[in-house]
Amino acid sequence: MALPRYDEKIRWPLWLWFFFAFLLGSLSLAVWAALGTTPATEVSLVELALLIVFYIKSALILRVNDGWLFAGRAKIETRFIANVIELDGAELRTVRGPHADPASFLAIRFWVTKGLKLEIDDPRDSTPYWLISTRHPEKMASALRQS
Repeated sequence: MALPRYDEKIRWPLWLWFFFAFLLGSLSLAVWAALGTTPATEVSLVELALLIVFYIKSALILRVNDGWLFAGRAKIETRFIANVIELDGAELRTVRGPHADPASFLAIRFWVTKGLKLEIDDPRDSTPYWLISTRHPEKMASALRQS
């Protein structure tokens, strides 16, 4: 029997692209007004390149495979996950806000409204829990419970 597998890649939503485009567009407009067309074009090209790099680098990749959970660059064996708690929007805001533990591991994106709280039971690790943003908490929780 194959171990369960879960894959998710969380990238920026369309509204965030528009927000950044507006911010960078206003910077380009200010450069154009002060220095002219050529510097504004150069600044715009640099802004576009940086925006694409940030888009690629900020993706949160979640994977459950072969008894491991990968969340971004972090990983943990699923046998050390003592409890999996699915969180809706209000619960996620509370756990990452007023009830946050500074020793916890966070793999969250502010534009994702659901998530998981994974309580950790590893005597070698002082991290009490992982808080992970996911668009499909029920599917990811199921994969974690089965592995």
